Amino acid sequence: MSVEPIIAFGQQPCGFFPRRFLVAKIRTARRLQALMGGRLVFFCHDSDHDPRETRTILRHRATGEPAPLNFAVATKLQRKFSPLYVKRIAPGWHGRTLQQLPNYVDGRVIDLFQNTSAVTVADFCLEMYRRMGLLDGIDVARSSDPAFRRNACEVSEFFVDVLYEGEIVRARARDGALHLHAGGESVVTLPATAFTKEQISPTRDTRLRWMQSVIRCTHYVTGAGEQAYLHQNEAPQVTFLSRDEIDRSDEAYTELPP
Repeated sequence: MSVEPIIAFGQQPCGFFPRRFLVAKIRTARRLQALMGGRLVFFCHDSDHDPRETRTILRHRATGEPAPLNFAVATKLQRKFSPLYVKRIAPGWHGRTLQQLPNYVDGRVIDLFQNTSAVTVADFCLEMYRRMGLLDGIDVARSSDPAFRRNACEVSEFFVDVLYEGEIVRARARDGALHLHAGGESVVTLPATAFTKEQISPTRDTRLRWMQSVIRCTHYVTGAGEQAYLHQNEAPQVTFLSRDEIDRSDEAYTELPP
């Protein structure tokens, strides 16, 4: 019996307008689907906590100079340590950013942004991507989903979402303790606490195995950076393909269908 192809690609939420390399992954996956059928799955790793992931680089319409924009988050602790699905957007961020956008994008994109709202960073990104039509016909599997986490395999290297000083933070589990990397050589060790599978997300080195234990894809579209750390030998049943080339890959994609 033939197996229906499952074509997957993964990415953290990568800006309130997505970075162009994510669009390249989507295009590659769609092109493959057109050739062989099957379904598309976006593994959205919204458990990541790094605020740099959502930096949105736009070019000034008059000067062409790049400008990095990003979300403002409710608290400093959240910004530094909370996963993207938990980071709450600060009051006033949406309005301030809306005022800046005419310098960088046209009216249709501005209207789309104006009509998008969400409480958290990850939810805002996903809603924008949907409104831009990028996720039409694509199943979204979120690494923050408790059901996904329950069904995932156990991994030896992982993070745990726990409460710390009134906020949910993503702490690294190591040597029987939970740690926050506070920069440089500084590490904060958290009080010992019990946790469940619903609080666990993988490290970079264990992400493929953890993801694949649930999605069970037949094909996986990789980005340039992923090639360096994916342990492809852990998924011998998967065909790995590099995403299509795209210019200015780290900048924001702001095109809308006609």
